[in-house]
Order: sequence, then C-alpha cells, then structure tokens
Amino acid sequence: MEAAYAAGNLDFRYINCDVKPEGLADAIAGAVAMGWRGFNCSLPHKVAVIPLIDGLAESASIIGAVNTVVNDDGRLTGENTDGQGFLASLREVKDPKDTRIVIFGAGGAARAIAVECALAGARAITIVNRSPERGQELAALVDSRTPADCDYRPWTSRFDVPADADVVINATSIGFGAGSTETLDVDTDSLQPHMVVADVMANPPMTVWLTAAESRGCTILTGLGMLVNQAAINGKLWTGVDLDKAVMHRELSAIFGLTQ
Repeated sequence: MEAAYAAGNLDFRYINCDVKPEGLADAIAGAVAMGWRGFNCSLPHKVAVIPLIDGLAESASIIGAVNTVVNDDGRLTGENTDGQGFLASLREVKDPKDTRIVIFGAGGAARAIAVECALAGARAITIVNRSPERGQELAALVDSRTPADCDYRPWTSRFDVPADADVVINATSIGFGAGSTETLDVDTDSLQPHMVVADVMANPPMTVWLTAAESRGCTILTGLGMLVNQAAINGKLWTGVDLDKAVMHRELSAIFGLTQ
C-alpha cells in the first residue's frame, strides 16, 4: 500500500498497529479522533469489531466478519474485501454470472468468496469440506441469504470435480509456504480445460494445485493476484483513487521473496 500511495503521489500512509482485544474500542475511537480514513482488521478482531462500528456493507453482513473499515465523516462502515479481491481476479478472466462454482474449504476465505460469488450472480455453489458441520453451515448460509443454490459435498476421499463446474477454488491452507509439495486430495484428471482453477495461497504463487490445473489446460488464478486486487479495493475505499496494481504486485512479490 505504501508503495502504491507513493507511486500515485498520494498523501496517505499505511501503518501496522498491534491492538489487544481489550483495547479494540479505544483503538477505534483513536482512529476516528485522528481522522483516519479507515483501517484493516485481522484476527482476532474481524468479528469483535462489528458492534463497535456504525454499519455493515451487504456482503460483510452476510459473512459475519469485517476486514476493512471505512470512515466517512465519523460514520464507520465495515466491509469484507477478502471475497471482493477474489471476485475482481475472476472477472479478469470470466463473468461469474450463471456459473457453477466448487469451493474446497469452509473457513473465512471460503465464506467470503462464496458469498461474493453468490451476490455476483453465480448460479450454483458447492462447498467441499472435511468437517461436515462447517461445510453444511456455510452451504446453508449461502443458500438462505443469497440468490445462489448452494450445497455441501463430503470430502472423505479423493474428490472428482463435477464436469459441469466452471470455477474451482482451493480456499484451504493446503499448499501454503515456499517449497510446499502439499496439494488437494482431488483427482486432477477431472479438471477440464474450460474450467477456471484458483488458489487463495499467495505464497507460493504457483502451488502444486495450480501447476496441475495448468497442465490440464485450465485457466488459473493465483492467490497473489487476489491479494493485489484486495489491496486495490481497500485503497479505493479509503482514497477514492485507483491505485497502481502493478506496483503492489511487485512489492508483494518482493515481500514474499518471489520471482514470479
């Protein structure tokens, strides 16, 4: 963010602050008092911040978590840009409207992505998860709170991706970390060239999962691209300016020690 602000000659700063749970309310009051245009929330504050702000954007209300707060003349609105960052990446290669989407995982990233895709017009979403309770809960949430049809599929053995899937997403932490050889327990022979295959992991940008999908002729989306788009969305919410994504991509790559 700092590099993008500098590249755009913007008089903004992006700083990191460690805030203890018991100090969250004071930190928010201080941010307002100092005229901050907004801030990000990471764990453990993504849910705790909700009763301390004035309102929620539609997707944040459904997701039940906030990662970005916007200060509009003292009124604080909570956004969840995790899923919005993915959606921006998806729209670069495919319109989400009327698509069938398969999501592996049922954690925070899966939740945000499922809700955003549903609100963007996805026709059907399948949640695949090891824990039936979490998978069923997420599927029920999306099915009841959005126009999309959403179902849960158990993940007890090697999973075959349905042939009519348009978008397939790894929203788990499997494959995280440079040099990781871990990948999803999925039959990659079931991936078809018409599919868009994505991974939320930014490091490494080319996971084993994405490498396999690319070898099958699929269009791939990296987690690094999702992260850059998320940062760009945050910056636009706070400054009203479209930040230079190329600058952020370069800086994030350097932070992760990436060459790709």
